[in-house]
Amino acid sequence: MGAMPRPAVLTPEERRRYSRHLLMPEFGEDAQRRVKQARVLVIGAGGLGSPAALYLAAAGVGSIGLVEFDTVDETNLQRQILYGTPDIGRPKVEVAAERLTAQNPLVTVVPHAEVFDTANALALVSRYDVVVDGTDNFPTRYLVNDACVMAKRPNVYGSVSRFEGQAAVFATAEGPCYRCLHPEPPPPGLIANCADAGVLGVMPGIIGTIQATEALKVVAGIGEPLVGRLLLFDALRMQSRVISLPRDPECPVCGDHPRITSLVRYDDNTCAVKPDGADMTVDELRALREAGTAHALIDVREPSEHAQTSIEGSILIPLATLNDRLDVIPRDRPVVVHCQVGGRSARAVAQLRAQGFDARNLVGGIKAWNQSDR
Repeated sequence: MGAMPRPAVLTPEERRRYSRHLLMPEFGEDAQRRVKQARVLVIGAGGLGSPAALYLAAAGVGSIGLVEFDTVDETNLQRQILYGTPDIGRPKVEVAAERLTAQNPLVTVVPHAEVFDTANALALVSRYDVVVDGTDNFPTRYLVNDACVMAKRPNVYGSVSRFEGQAAVFATAEGPCYRCLHPEPPPPGLIANCADAGVLGVMPGIIGTIQATEALKVVAGIGEPLVGRLLLFDALRMQSRVISLPRDPECPVCGDHPRITSLVRYDDNTCAVKPDGADMTVDELRALREAGTAHALIDVREPSEHAQTSIEGSILIPLATLNDRLDVIPRDRPVVVHCQVGGRSARAVAQLRAQGFDARNLVGGIKAWNQSDR
């Protein structure tokens, strides 16, 4: 983490606003000047990106880029603190830019209302000094990592699930990248996302704030960022530990002889080979039902989710109880399995196929089914 050049002096207004930073000898005016000149890109303005962006703005980061294409949904409000009930249906990047500017009008907020993809990833990352990864899916997480390695930009990583979280600083000159930890994405459905597994609302706040801390340390040139170290946090036990994570010289993207030299965009179907006919779209299921074709529809969500919304005729068998209830599932017809968005049902389909069932996964889950019915 070499020292950054001294930027322009602080204005009297900035001295007042950031006075608590200036009081600390470990931070002081030089660090605040570097923060003022810094450009930080936040990819994903959701659970992690919300607290990270708010604290970066409050700290006086000169330019904050926001990459986000989604709109505010009611289910976001439990954890995505940039948004409120009146914002439902509005573009996240628009609301986020308004909120951050209100938080600190001295910073520049640059909205990027677009999908982060192979076509724009390198150009976006290269415009900034540090990247904060606020994504919530493996395809984009790998794309962020690879773009940061290729553009030589630090990647402040964070992830959450249920009551646990992780954080690290990847893609620095002296440290590992995300692929040193996980060289390839896991098979689809192996690891549930927040929509399937759930997440304690404060968890993204804890990890997102840690990401903001690490980003500030990097741009200010202070302390010991989480380079070569992975922070693991467990909220249920209120415990944390840091494990060593060295750079892998055989890493496919940051190793001594990289095999990945251009950006790769994974999708949910490229990470593993699946049997033909293992998926069913909502249109195919609707046609099946309209034709009166015999089938069984299994809902592997939890009872509380099923009570909120369900597909008529579905049988509720939570994923954790599936193996104990195989006797109620017919073997003489196709079995269509759904969950909220497709993660748990993919695991259920793998289990059922291993037991000889003609099982299909409803792509997009009940969320896609309900959207197609509008």
